[in-house]
Amino acid sequence: MVFLLFLHICQGRTEVDFFSVVSGLFFGDSPEAQVIQFVRLPRAVIAVISGAALGVSGALLQTITRNSLASPTTLGINAGAYFALTVSAIAFPGKLSPIIVTFVGGLLTAILVYTIAGATQINPLRLTLSGIAVSLALSAFTAALQLLFENETTGLFFWGAGSLSQVDWNSSIYAAPKVILAVIIALWIAKALDILLLGEDVARSLGQKVQQTRLITTITAVFLAAVAVSVVGSIGFVGLVAPHLIRLLGYRSHFLLIPGSAIWGAIILLGADIVAQTLTTNLSELPTGSITALIGAPFLIILARSSQQTSKSRSSNQFSFRSNSLDFSLIFFGLSVALCVFLFIGLSWGNLSLNLGQIISTLTGGGNALSQRVIWQLRLPRLLVGMFAGASLGVSGLLLQGVVRNSLAGPEIVGITSGAGLGALLMLVIFPEAPVEMIPLAAFGGAIAAFGTVYLFAWQNGISPTRLALVGVAMSAFCAAGINILVVFSKLRVAQALVWLSGSTYARSWEELGRLIIFPLILLPLAAIVARWLDLMALGEDLPRSLGLSLQKARGIAIAIAVALAAAAVSTVGTVSFVGLIAPHTARLLIGYHHRQLVPITALLGAILVTLADTIGRVILAPKEIPSGLVTAIIGTPYFLWLLLPQGKWAFLPYWKSCKELIFNRR
Repeated sequence: MVFLLFLHICQGRTEVDFFSVVSGLFFGDSPEAQVIQFVRLPRAVIAVISGAALGVSGALLQTITRNSLASPTTLGINAGAYFALTVSAIAFPGKLSPIIVTFVGGLLTAILVYTIAGATQINPLRLTLSGIAVSLALSAFTAALQLLFENETTGLFFWGAGSLSQVDWNSSIYAAPKVILAVIIALWIAKALDILLLGEDVARSLGQKVQQTRLITTITAVFLAAVAVSVVGSIGFVGLVAPHLIRLLGYRSHFLLIPGSAIWGAIILLGADIVAQTLTTNLSELPTGSITALIGAPFLIILARSSQQTSKSRSSNQFSFRSNSLDFSLIFFGLSVALCVFLFIGLSWGNLSLNLGQIISTLTGGGNALSQRVIWQLRLPRLLVGMFAGASLGVSGLLLQGVVRNSLAGPEIVGITSGAGLGALLMLVIFPEAPVEMIPLAAFGGAIAAFGTVYLFAWQNGISPTRLALVGVAMSAFCAAGINILVVFSKLRVAQALVWLSGSTYARSWEELGRLIIFPLILLPLAAIVARWLDLMALGEDLPRSLGLSLQKARGIAIAIAVALAAAAVSTVGTVSFVGLIAPHTARLLIGYHHRQLVPITALLGAILVTLADTIGRVILAPKEIPSGLVTAIIGTPYFLWLLLPQGKWAFLPYWKSCKELIFNRR
């Protein structure tokens, strides 16, 4: 670490020779010494402090959840802290302490993720996917705020990707005592954590106050992550990788695991920042958080392939939802009518309001020139694009959830959406003069390449649904890091990049509709055909095999259809989130679990969601437009969380009880 620290100080945009660095560390008033003492050395020190904080935070979270995949990133703590800081910058600029804001945001997010996952018998996939789902929601809200309040959040996009840039010692002085105090607390409870690993019953029999230990550990872990986010932004995967590296050396006792994780965390962040500075140009600085994501994502893939839990788990537990099992024909008719109503509303609302008579007249060849242009060239094509894109994303999510057998799987989770986004942005950056028709093709290629890679790495004597989802999460993080890097290095304005990456039907034309529509028209009927296989898969693996169904072949076909549907949608409208998660959930709530009926109902719900989002985003803050993907996230997140909460809604009570016991000393 000392070598990396010195190497880090030697790096920078200004060339400084070895002897100037050595002399600048201790004395000298030369310009080179000033750069060393007030720019490079503070940056190196903050890397050590933040890396240590994230490493210890990850170690504590992995212990308290008994989940090797837990970290501030995978549990959504970083996303929650970043979202809270964005809200604070808008509502209370400069008035609230960053550490308080990030701590509250991170803690509330951790409680929410734990509550969604359920308080008992949490498996790694369930907890990880719950954290990723919440992170997606918070990231969408954060992006929406950055678009709507661009002036107030200036600089947060780059900083949010993880930036170690320093101009003085203030951040180090601010963070160091807090991190040291938290690490001391972690060492103080180290013995209790060792006992807790033996099991809660054993710990209680040895006089351990289990809930108090869990509460203190959780607060300490979240506090450490919050300190790091408040000074360097959201830096991912350090808390995941560092504890595993020290465990690979054979250390299990928390007296050694905690300081070892701190050291490895510092080494990882120093090394990542060295790489970031090496690749930095005079015009743009590479976010350090993007480099840690590029490092951490492959590590998560390795962890998913080697984990005994993911290897043994051929399927993951689904969430149990109440199903009204209403009449299919009635629901289908009602949703079809609702879709027509929302299409009419979309055609009617806007700067030029049109009534039903004007719309019908225009659609049948009448109307004046203005209404003809507004409907036929502006509103109708974008509404139809949104409708077919929503239907495609919804059914894609349904198929993926059926294959993975987990209700939180979707195009956003398994890398399809982010892969398509990376492919499209690569085309924009590398070939800026390329015709616009090439962007959808690039997005399609990115989605196929991303999921093909996921499938390749998830294959290990067959496809484990659990492993598939975890590798998909890693691929999503990898592609997201690539997107951040491209945004920083490209000439695109951040707002422009956020609009496309958030998903938008803005200015979509009949040509784009023609390129999109062929996929749902062909693939949706195929999805209905393979739906029977998903019904059999839901019963386990032995029964389908006994009936002659090749599970690997069936999964491969279903996944291919899902990938093609999602890639076609993303290549046309961008990375619209949550449709592939929300639409299948709502369909099951309405009619149950028969997949042949779920396919058309899910398609209608996805179409309704994106159509409604397009209209709301277009008119609510006119003339400014909110991307449809952000509107779907804003509409869908509360409903999605409501669907997930009933099973574990009282999961937070043990923490509340232990909090009272800790404060009032009742035990």
